[in-house]
Amino acid sequence: MESIYQPGSFQYKIRTAVIDCAGILLVLLVPAAAHLTRLPVYFLEPMRIMMVIGILYTSRSNTYLLAIALPLFSFLFSGHPFFIKMLIIISELSLNVLLYFYFIQKLGKPFLSMFLSILGSKIACYLIYWVVFSWAFVVEEGEVMFLLAQLVVTTGLSMMVWKIGGKEQGAGAAGRRQ
Repeated sequence: MESIYQPGSFQYKIRTAVIDCAGILLVLLVPAAAHLTRLPVYFLEPMRIMMVIGILYTSRSNTYLLAIALPLFSFLFSGHPFFIKMLIIISELSLNVLLYFYFIQKLGKPFLSMFLSILGSKIACYLIYWVVFSWAFVVEEGEVMFLLAQLVVTTGLSMMVWKIGGKEQGAGAAGRRQ
């Protein structure tokens, strides 16, 4: 039996639009939620979560669009992150997508592919932070609680891709869609 969510189908387009709108809404609300609750909501990496949802349920090209649009919309509507950091986050998320599809093609293992792609994009991001800002900025960004949160989020997202990626036939997680 064929899925109603085949690329190009009306249902697929609706699902993609809902995911894109949810992602934009999420990044617009996160800064306000962080200010209101005084909780470091950004530790949960909402942009990366939406990007992973894009990998699982939309096309590769739409996932790249999310990797660019989410930080851009956040910057344009909330002023956060500031411009240079927004460009770095766009680079990091785009590299994450690129590395995921590379690793899934080479390794065929969703958990490992996502874990390595997040790790690789994080390392690249912090190297860029070091070059653009300073080692002190990298150290400040790399506090223990933040690093632990990153490990939990990375493991959780990798498990999500492993669990859902194998079940969603033809999904972006399978690395087949453009």
